[in-house]
Amino acid sequence: MKALFSIAWRSAWNRRFTLALTVFSIALSTFLLLGVERIRTELRENFASSVSGTDLIVGARTGSTQLLLYSVFRIGAATNNISWKSVQALSAHPGVDWVVPLSLGDSHRGFAVLATSTDYFTHFRYGDRQTLKLREGKPFSELFDAVVGAEVADKLGYHVGQKITLAHGSGELNVAEHADKPFTVVGVLARTGTPVDRTVHIGLAAMEAIHLEWVGGAPMPGVHIPAEQVRKFDLTPKNVTAVLVGLKNRAAVFGVQRWISTYTGEPLMAILPGVALDELWSVIGIGENALLLMSALVALVSLAGLVSVVMAGLNERRRELAVLRAVGAGLRHVLALLALEGALVTVLGVALGLVMAVLGIALLSPWLQSQFGLTLSLSEPTLNEWLLMASLLVAGWLASLLPGIRAYRLSLADGLSPRI
Repeated sequence: MKALFSIAWRSAWNRRFTLALTVFSIALSTFLLLGVERIRTELRENFASSVSGTDLIVGARTGSTQLLLYSVFRIGAATNNISWKSVQALSAHPGVDWVVPLSLGDSHRGFAVLATSTDYFTHFRYGDRQTLKLREGKPFSELFDAVVGAEVADKLGYHVGQKITLAHGSGELNVAEHADKPFTVVGVLARTGTPVDRTVHIGLAAMEAIHLEWVGGAPMPGVHIPAEQVRKFDLTPKNVTAVLVGLKNRAAVFGVQRWISTYTGEPLMAILPGVALDELWSVIGIGENALLLMSALVALVSLAGLVSVVMAGLNERRRELAVLRAVGAGLRHVLALLALEGALVTVLGVALGLVMAVLGIALLSPWLQSQFGLTLSLSEPTLNEWLLMASLLVAGWLASLLPGIRAYRLSLADGLSPRI
């Protein structure tokens, strides 16, 4: 065995440049496979963590997926609103710890406008129960203050002190703009990788103020209330779109949910965010399947490249292997030598690829978070990642045996004769 190690080491050192390329090829394959797998895993986790720490989401009676879409992802519109009286009744329930009303319907240059209370910045959680943090500025306090998400600020170049105007309805066409009641950006939220980044946040009173002269979704002809006079009116919300609810005891979640579903004031429904997110992912999870397919294709191309590199190195080893056969080495010795070399090269390549993946996540994670809202966390390899690395190890080891079998089948004369 010692002699086998010595021969393997001398042979490897004689071909150090070629083997270095092989190790780098295996490392690159490992890096690509682990990178795609980690992105696929984190995408699902980021989606599932769009909202956390909220026990129930309450809205008008509709489908659970639809309620989740417009309350969390700002997609679509509510079939009906919740009266403010119902919000107060919900807040007064003995099992409820806090409520955060959400009012949607307006937009700003294609981004959703969310009217809420200051409790939103205290109780809203995302990811692993992370709180919202301000990149600059402060939460809204005055009537016409606005706090914008990170993507809104980055794409539109907004900063604290910027004046903005909101538009009635959703979409990028500001047909009915509230130009007479501008808002001042007082805060910019840190990036979260959730729909919060694409949202303009204002107070509930502000939403009422900009719609004082509106009825049925349209401005009343000949009626205009200047911004400086709106404070004379009662700006208590008449209704909201949805409500985030936190409970004093999570064990009571089904009891509170049942109370909401049987509430006599108006037809309401309450959904568990985690369950609704799983249902929604089952519909839109085709993206995960696409990444799984991409992982399989990367693995296939990587293994094909690995076999090609090993087979290409056969020509420079034919004479070496033929000499070994001439001095009495049998098939077992040749295969053992190549298996040892292949195992060492593959282990080095996979280990280097793992180090590259860890360094890539550590270095690129802040950039991916700031530019794309994708959070990649450093953590122990998942079961799938371990299986991928094991597959590469086995495939590399098997690939190293192919030239040995082929070389052994070649004649001694072919291996020892000089090439013309």
